[in-house]
Amino acid sequence: MDQRIINLYDEYTHKPLKRSEFIERLVLLTGSFAAAMSVIPLLESCATSNKTATEELFTERISYEGVNGTMNAYIARPQKEKKYAAVMVIHENRGLNPHIEDVARRAAKAGYLAIAPDALSPQGGTPTDTDKARELFTKLDAKQNLQNFINGINYVGSRKDSNGSTGCVGFCWGGALSNQLAVNVPDLRAAVAFYGSQPSAEDVPKIKAAVQLHYASLDERINAGISAYEQALKAAGTRYELYLYEGVNHAFHNDTSTARYNEAAAKLAWQRTLDFYKKYL
Repeated sequence: MDQRIINLYDEYTHKPLKRSEFIERLVLLTGSFAAAMSVIPLLESCATSNKTATEELFTERISYEGVNGTMNAYIARPQKEKKYAAVMVIHENRGLNPHIEDVARRAAKAGYLAIAPDALSPQGGTPTDTDKARELFTKLDAKQNLQNFINGINYVGSRKDSNGSTGCVGFCWGGALSNQLAVNVPDLRAAVAFYGSQPSAEDVPKIKAAVQLHYASLDERINAGISAYEQALKAAGTRYELYLYEGVNHAFHNDTSTARYNEAAAKLAWQRTLDFYKKYL
């Protein structure tokens, strides 16, 4: 697919552009309205994703107290009742959807207690309309939202099936939040960020966790902040790993997005994530 189309979609989902403007510009790139309409399903994530079966897993939906209302979350872990290291799985700017719940089950399959909170819980939860979801994200209070996820870290760490060792992994919007949790949660053991915006350099010395960063070589918007972040990590003596995947786009790990998913990079990045957790959790 023409890289200009993928870049336009990234602008649409993150600036964000109004859908009418996005379609108007997409028509110019594709040559016709019909062609534009045929491309959109390849760009947008599917509504469902259920690639990781629930056999041998315990799953539940829970709630915990946020600073501005009740937070809802999805839980997955192995069925055997014992204490597990916990992993918070943080969604993109589409909210808690079946794909992220599937990623939580992947973490559970690997032997972890996974929790996937819904950032939009105080707004009534993630809507099925992704445009409405993205609009709701623009109305979130950043400080309140961060505290809601810190509360989630505290909640999962206090469960009887948690051994008290906690990490996180986030994607896109969630990748940025994973970086912020690393800055703001001193007890966090490991923070993994997939193509997420970086924290400010002056905040990096606050990080106590080990950090693993995954970036896509074609993701110019996010990659602009890599150099300053890495320099700050080195200066602070932070334990970190940084990987740049050549020839892939933002959201390459999302297997419900036909145009942007890259199977080889996604599998490699996820295995690196699990290896990282094995080392630090």
